[in-house]
Amino acid sequence: MLSKPLTRPTTIQVDWRQYMVYIGFVALFLFFAITLRDSGFTTTNNLLNIVRQTAIIATMAVAMTFVIAAGQIDLSVGAVAGLSSVTTAMTIERFGPVAGIAAGLLTGIIVGGVNGLLVTRLVIPSFLVTLGMMGVARGVAMWITDTAPVPILDDLYNNMFGSGEVGPIPSLLIWIVVVTAIGYVVLRKTAYGRQVLATGGNEPAARFSGVDTRRIGLLVLTVSGAVAALAGMLYAGRLHSGRFQWGEGDELSVIAAVVLGGTSLFGGSGSVMGSVLGALLIGVVNNGLILMGLETSQQVIIRGAIIILAVALARRR
Repeated sequence: MLSKPLTRPTTIQVDWRQYMVYIGFVALFLFFAITLRDSGFTTTNNLLNIVRQTAIIATMAVAMTFVIAAGQIDLSVGAVAGLSSVTTAMTIERFGPVAGIAAGLLTGIIVGGVNGLLVTRLVIPSFLVTLGMMGVARGVAMWITDTAPVPILDDLYNNMFGSGEVGPIPSLLIWIVVVTAIGYVVLRKTAYGRQVLATGGNEPAARFSGVDTRRIGLLVLTVSGAVAALAGMLYAGRLHSGRFQWGEGDELSVIAAVVLGGTSLFGGSGSVMGSVLGALLIGVVNNGLILMGLETSQQVIIRGAIIILAVALARRR
């Protein structure tokens, strides 16, 4: 009788880097919960404050996941948010909230569409296009308002976009849940999501497979502009005004959140849930540092270190 050949047991290799954001979130949350147990870090009010402070970054991070997964980058999201807050506030002042919402979204769609056309039709790197658009959008917002804030006195708008609550639940939390759910379904369950990943993973191969990669590039940048506009409208509702400063510097936090969440800077992979958790991780860090009494300069240094860590964890998939 022939004996069966001995076989080596199958070993399961786990790439811990794809779970880094989850591990880091739990570790940092526990660290601050223990360190700041007497400072109210784990109180319901403080946890809701973290959600409010990070919801807008998380919203933009969902759209940025598609942009980076497609092999592009959008550095104009913060400036577009500021410009959208201004156009929304100015339009509400003259024509009411419905027209203001339409004007805000149209602002983002136009800017994102221009970004997409320049990248896909003129083949200019998205880094350069959106870097230039960042300056254009911020300059236009400063110009049309003469750098002054534009107040929003419409309570219905303010309650819907940032200031209100549905029972104990902040409206900002509802917005991020809705945006996250849509982003997750689109990326993981639709042909468009698969085409985004294919375009970022290997654009020539995707093109030969029948994917219109130029269309994908145009769409991800246009949607990024529209979602950045939504973020600006949330800023305006939360702060009851439109101002060019809203969103300033957010592009770095958004990109850091996306990369920390497991999306490769080289394209081809993306995690909407990871990006949102990455944004919450940054929010937990910011909140914890404030409660620890660190100065603003020290907070900025640590935030920069987080961005460096995000880049270090980026990898090809």
